[in-house]
This record gives sequence, structure tokens and C-alpha cells, in this order.
Amino acid sequence: METITNRTLNLHEAWFWHEEEDRLRCRLCAHNCLIAPDRSGICRVRKNIDGKLYSLNYGRLIAAHLDPIEKKPFNHFLPGTQSFSIATPGCNLACDWCQNWQISQADEVGSLTRIPEVDPKKVVQAALEFNAASIAYTYTEPVVFYEFARDTALLAREAGLKNIFVTNGLITPEANADLVTWLDAANVDIKAFDQDVYRKYMHGSLEPVLETCKALKAAGIWLEITTLLVPGVNDDPLQLQNLAQFIANDLGTDTPWHISRYYPQYKFDSPPTSLKGIEKAEHLARMAGLRYVYPGNTASSTQTVCPSCGKLLVDRDGYRTVLNELDDGRCPRCNTEIAGNWA
Repeated sequence: METITNRTLNLHEAWFWHEEEDRLRCRLCAHNCLIAPDRSGICRVRKNIDGKLYSLNYGRLIAAHLDPIEKKPFNHFLPGTQSFSIATPGCNLACDWCQNWQISQADEVGSLTRIPEVDPKKVVQAALEFNAASIAYTYTEPVVFYEFARDTALLAREAGLKNIFVTNGLITPEANADLVTWLDAANVDIKAFDQDVYRKYMHGSLEPVLETCKALKAAGIWLEITTLLVPGVNDDPLQLQNLAQFIANDLGTDTPWHISRYYPQYKFDSPPTSLKGIEKAEHLARMAGLRYVYPGNTASSTQTVCPSCGKLLVDRDGYRTVLNELDDGRCPRCNTEIAGNWA
């Protein structure tokens, strides 16, 4: 992409806010921050400047990489393709074990002014040059760079590219109503199934995440779920059973669930998730009726098999798809329809 030499912080007015006396109420994410003059919200990248809310991280790409779609992770959406993946600094959660804390928890203006601003057209151009099938808004939290993601996504659609979010799901219903008009797929990270865990370790709330998942599903957005299994935090059988039941009952048994192994990161230093812990979670998921359950961050198989006849349909070597027999979305042996976007 073209190098931008202007390092000043251009102001881009934010979406989803209104005035409340001398403050501004941000209505983008579920924190609903009430922001005083010259102050920022919890995400640190949306600021009240002279009575208007501005997005400080618009176009300030801190990461831009070509990734296999399986790395996001998506196992039922355009397997074997590449996704041009971008991020700006900022997040609306502060997870104690954040995998990308160096960029998600960055300070606001001090670091942002050192990052050149990139035009959305340049992102789409780069994705096309790399022969990507999609653009992924990922690594940090795409909700907090909503305006830039939206402007990029609309151009991407015109160019024939798909748009995908890898998100914590902490978004308001009104923002989500706009999001689903230009989004094609989402992987939502349900980090636990306990409000106290969300409050203590993520500094957020569970219920808005669940509502986002249901809204995305209802809007026809392809949805996959990820949970990082942290020992002693979110791996007790009751949480896992209830989360599996939520996915099965509210999102559908065809919704893929990625259960990922935790390794010590950032402020958290408990031992890694045991393989037995991953197997226990997989077992509870199957007991709840989920058809597609995938271990993550392990050497375990991530094969997709037909839930009706057991035929191997998609085989993966790490993040690389080495076999895909689902060009038409049906099992070639028994003709069972396999949920996903395979073409």
C-alpha cells in the first residue's frame, strides 16, 4: 500500500452518538459511554472534541496481513481462500489474557499520530492485488474502528470481495442493524458464559454479546463462535454446558464452535489449557447437539465430516485446507446439506 507521509491526526466524525447536556453518549458499543468534553470513551479511540464525537483511529492501520481464512478462524466460509486482514489500535474490552494486547490496548493520540492514515481505497486495492477473496476486520476489535471498516467494506463489496468481522460482539442493536447491511460473515468470541467472569476478567458484559450473536444469525450473516478455554476461569462444566446449549438452541446446531487452547499472555499466567480440558468441552458440545466442533491451538484434527454419514468432507493441515469436497455445499455420498459458504 502507498506510504502516507502526513502524520497529523485528521478528524473523522464518528457514527452512533447523541448529546446529553454537555456530554456525548456514544451508542456504538454496549458500554454506552457518556463522554465529557476533551475525554475519550473506554476504547480510548473515540473522543469528544468541541461537542462532536470523533473516531481517532480512522485508517490508522497497525496491522495488514494476508491470512488463510482458516486462521480467523472460519472453517465453513470460503475454505482454502485468503483474507486480507486489517486492524487499527483500540478495543472496548481489556481481557487479562489478551493475545494482541500490544496493539489493542495502545494509548490514544500519542501512538495514533505515529501511524500513517490509509485510505479505504488502498485497502481494497491491496486485497485485490493479493488475490484475496475477502477483507477481515480483525486482530484488535473492529467495532471500535467501525467508520473505517464500513467505508472499506462498501468499496470491497463493489469490487466483489466479502467482508468478515472477528469480534467480541459488544455492539449496540442500532449499530448492528447497520453492520448487517454490508457484512458477510462474523466470528464472535464468546469469552465465557458467566457475567461475573466477564466483569472481572474482561471488564465487559455477557448479555450484549449473546444478543449480537442472535441478531447476526437472524440477519443471515454466516456466524461461527470461538471460545478461548482458560483453566479455572471459563472451563467449568456448567459454563460450558450452558454455552453449548445457547449455541444449539439460539444459534442452531449447524453453528461451528471453535474451542481454543489458552497459553499464558499479557497479565494472566495460569498454566495452558490441558488437552483433556479441550476434549471435555468438545464432549459437552456434542452432547448439546452441535454438529461442527473444532479444537484450536492444538495439533488435533480440524476435519469437517458429514454429520449424517461420517464422510470426510474438508481436511485441514494447520491453517491450510488440503481437501474440499463441498463445492456445491452437499455431501457427495449422502447429499446432506452442509451449512456454510463453500463456493
